[in-house]
Formats: sequence, C-alpha cells, structure tokens
Amino acid sequence: MGKVIDSHYLAITAIVTVGYQFIFFVITALFKFDQVTDFAGSSNFVILAVLILVLKGTWHFRQIVLTTLVVIWGLRLGLFLLMRILNWGEDRRFDEMRGNMGKLVVFWTLQAVWVWTVSLPVTFVNASNGGRYFQPADVIGWTMWVAGFLIEATADQQKLSFKNCPENKGRWCDVGIWKYSRHPNYFGEMLLWWGIFVASLPCLKGAEYLVIIGPVLLTLLLFFVSGIPLLEASADKKYGSLGAYRHYKKTTSPLILLPRGVYGFLPKWCKAVFLFEFPMYSRNLPQETTVWDRRDSKKKNGRSID
Repeated sequence: MGKVIDSHYLAITAIVTVGYQFIFFVITALFKFDQVTDFAGSSNFVILAVLILVLKGTWHFRQIVLTTLVVIWGLRLGLFLLMRILNWGEDRRFDEMRGNMGKLVVFWTLQAVWVWTVSLPVTFVNASNGGRYFQPADVIGWTMWVAGFLIEATADQQKLSFKNCPENKGRWCDVGIWKYSRHPNYFGEMLLWWGIFVASLPCLKGAEYLVIIGPVLLTLLLFFVSGIPLLEASADKKYGSLGAYRHYKKTTSPLILLPRGVYGFLPKWCKAVFLFEFPMYSRNLPQETTVWDRRDSKKKNGRSID
C-alpha cells in the first residue's frame, strides 16, 4: 500500500521519528516547556508501529498483536508520565539544559535514535508478510510482554501513590514490589521489549536478526546511561548517610525481583555477575560503618536479614 522508500520502511520511519521529535524539540527550546518530553518518546513508538502496519497492509495476526502491544504500552506509559510531570511541575532532568541549546540538541537526537532503534523488531515484523504460522516464540514473547507490562505498570502506580502521600516526604519508595527491586519499572520495561523481540523471531531471517540491537540498546541505556545510574546517584545523594537506606540498598536487588532474604545473603561477586549490581551504582555511597552494616556480618552465623 503506497510507495515506500525501502522494503523495510527504515527510511520512512527515520524521517517520521526525526520530524516528530523535532516538533517537540522546538516546543521545549522556544517555550521552555519540557513536560512533554516523555510523552513525545512513548507516543512516537505508537505512531511508527501503526504507520507501518497500515502502509504494509497485510494484517497478519502477528503484526496486529505486536502493534497492539506497542500501542497499549506507549499510551499507558506516555499518558502516565505526562500526567505525573504536569502534577509535579518541571522536569528536573532539564534544569541544566533549558538554557543550553547544545545539550537540548543532544538529548532530543538521542531520544530519536532510541525510539527508532528500539522499534526495529516491530518495524520489521510489520514490514514483512507476517512470517510463519503460530510458533512457540509467539507465546513466549507475548508472555514476557504481559509480565513486563504488569510489573512496570504496578511499579509506576505504587511509586506514584507513595510519593503523593505527605507522610512519605523525604523517604525512598520501598513498598509493594519496590521491596524486591530498587528499579522494578525498568525491569518490566526491559522484559516487555525483549518479549517483543522474541515474538518477532518467526518473521526474521539472515541479517534481519540484527534488530536485536533494539532491546540491547534499551538495556544498555537503562543500565549505564539514563536509567539506573542517574537514579542511584540521586538516591545516594539524598539518603546515603542514613543507615536504613544503606541497609535497603544492600539487601534489595537493583533490577530483578528477589526477596530481600535471598538477595541479602548472596556474595558480592554473584550480585555483580548475575544480578547486575555494578560498582558504579554505589560509587557515591558513603562508606562509613553503621549499625546496619554490622548486622550484615551476622549472615556468616546463619542469621537472616529482612
């Protein structure tokens, strides 16, 4: 349906993404209105998925399912983040950017690259003829997406409710599933996008498997750039001098949901290798000994930490 620039719609999705992000860049630069940033990113995913589904016009069940999943995720997250930031006020991430055009350009360029790249699995599925008939990869991928979506949505709502409670002012969120992960929302997001990649496998062949760069980029960004490192540094700065917070951090998984009693007993090497507890997440944490630190030594005597 319609004339396209290339068979996988890579050029047209790039043009649409750059154009869409440029509109919001102009709004941010001219009016210093940065509350639309997250909505611009999330909604862009929806636009690309629906656009290629319509342009290709084959309407295979796999294309419809994956597009629907992206639409549900994008609208839920985009509207949630938009309402949250409008309620809280300015986006503190832009405090050092509002008067710096260079930093704004870099930010919006990276956001465009992020959207286009992470969307690749869905783009390739919707640009194909739908791939083989029903496969185990479909069920596995959809299940991963459902689990990730539920974890992310639950984590967002629990943290919002926690922050909106006046009694919790000055505290870090450790309720609900935040008891089992310091960043359950990021865990959910990674899981659902890896699920979309798995569900796209029946449509891929040859070099097309390189669309794995989408979930890989998302994972790397959250691990090392704009996700966990920034939030860990911010939390350490606010609460690092508090022994209770340091105990929470030592006994709570940074990403994967785990009971504290399990995570707290694991050796450091195991946490770093298998559970992504990278040293960079604690480089701003004070190293003085507290009563909570001394309690950790009781693990050697078989006593639990809860």
